[in-house]
Amino acid sequence: MTIVHTRQGDLRGLAANGVLNFRRIPYAAPPTGPLRFAPPQPPAAWPGLRDATAHGPIAPQPPSRLRAAMGDFDRPQSEDCLTLTIATPATTGARPVIVWLHGGAYFTGAGSLEWYDGAHLARDGDTVFVAVNYRLGALGFLHLPGVADGNMALLDIIAALRWVQANIAAFGGDPTRVTLMGQSAGAHAIMLLLTRPDTDGLFHRAILQSPPPPMAPHSAERATEYAEFTMNLLGTTPEGMRTQPIPRLLDAQMQLARAIARFADIAPPFMPVSDACADPAAFIAEAAAAAGARRIPLVIGTTRDEMAAFFMIDPAEPDPKAVAARFEQLTGDAAAIELYRRRRPGGSVAQLLGDLVTDHLFLFPAIALADAATQAGAEVWLYQFDWHPPATRFAACHCIDLPFTFATAWPDAAMLAGADPAQLAALAAALRAAWTSFAHGQPPDTAGLPWPAYRPDCRLTMVFGAILGVVGDPAGWAWRQ
Repeated sequence: MTIVHTRQGDLRGLAANGVLNFRRIPYAAPPTGPLRFAPPQPPAAWPGLRDATAHGPIAPQPPSRLRAAMGDFDRPQSEDCLTLTIATPATTGARPVIVWLHGGAYFTGAGSLEWYDGAHLARDGDTVFVAVNYRLGALGFLHLPGVADGNMALLDIIAALRWVQANIAAFGGDPTRVTLMGQSAGAHAIMLLLTRPDTDGLFHRAILQSPPPPMAPHSAERATEYAEFTMNLLGTTPEGMRTQPIPRLLDAQMQLARAIARFADIAPPFMPVSDACADPAAFIAEAAAAAGARRIPLVIGTTRDEMAAFFMIDPAEPDPKAVAARFEQLTGDAAAIELYRRRRPGGSVAQLLGDLVTDHLFLFPAIALADAATQAGAEVWLYQFDWHPPATRFAACHCIDLPFTFATAWPDAAMLAGADPAQLAALAAALRAAWTSFAHGQPPDTAGLPWPAYRPDCRLTMVFGAILGVVGDPAGWAWRQ
């Protein structure tokens, strides 16, 4: 059956390869005209049968800064973008639900990209897969008192989760078994959603792929400063922000990004706003405490060379003085580069800088989050994704786990160049089996490879690489220095 009945009306989907696909499903009213910067409003009902066989537009955005590693995409853009994409094996039954939040630094991306086709997760894992498009950049995170509260995109995601609770049974899903899965900014959003009382009961498990906990939400003061900077660039008033043409708004966003950019720092200019979580330690503590209090099991992990996607694009070696300053800022001692040099013999300065920022932005904080959540009473599983093609300069970079998560084709992704198709397919099957096992309420094991729950005293970690298996503390070298 390719017709489902939702509370807003009937949808016609598309059957392909054992999966029913439904696209461009509105979960909120279009945030256009007077609704720009407004919290999401309920979607209108529609008469008759709505066609849900084709994707709609994605949120307005500039090109991705990681396209050199990941490849690029070209899709129509519009503020009318608050839609869901659903893949399900059948509209009968009550399967676990996986809700996907894409990454892109809150600046780029979309859940409806072909990269994130959930057909394999739905069919092979017997789950219902839901991908969310949400507002990005200033349209999603502008904080300007009287105009925008800065968390419109978070409210979009919450509206999508409420829509899932109300409608997912019609797609064969169980609203009491929702796993929220996100990568990068999507994982960062999950941390914030954990801390919000208005998300209680909307999801029951979470998978955080490459969360950047030190990239704490903006304080209201900082977010207002950035909003006023953008407004002044545009030469307009607070009310005038509601009618700025999209190209001018995107251009102002990029000007702001360049104005606040710091060496070897990837923090975006527009992101969620929370005074309570504006400090990285507080952000980790609040998210961990909420996971424990709500008994939400977590899978948390990173890729081994996260920052290679950012630092290996330019073949030129970075400025040694700037590198020394960044080492001193993050470790307290510029000479710490020698520890990294011993760990990566013959490594370039760019590689050592990448190792440093990977550790301090992703790996160490992921471990801290796992420690704190476990101590708060949540069950946690920790992993590291190590695989990469032998010859790629991007190594096991940020986002390289995504083609394995979805088992989709990424034909222009330099990070996959030279990959053995058989190895890629087998590793994708293992990762996907772990994630869907977790969604079904089990440990994220793969066939014949048990994955013990995390314990702070030994920090056992599953490694997804050329060889799969559990290892000891992946950051043990650092704690021993």
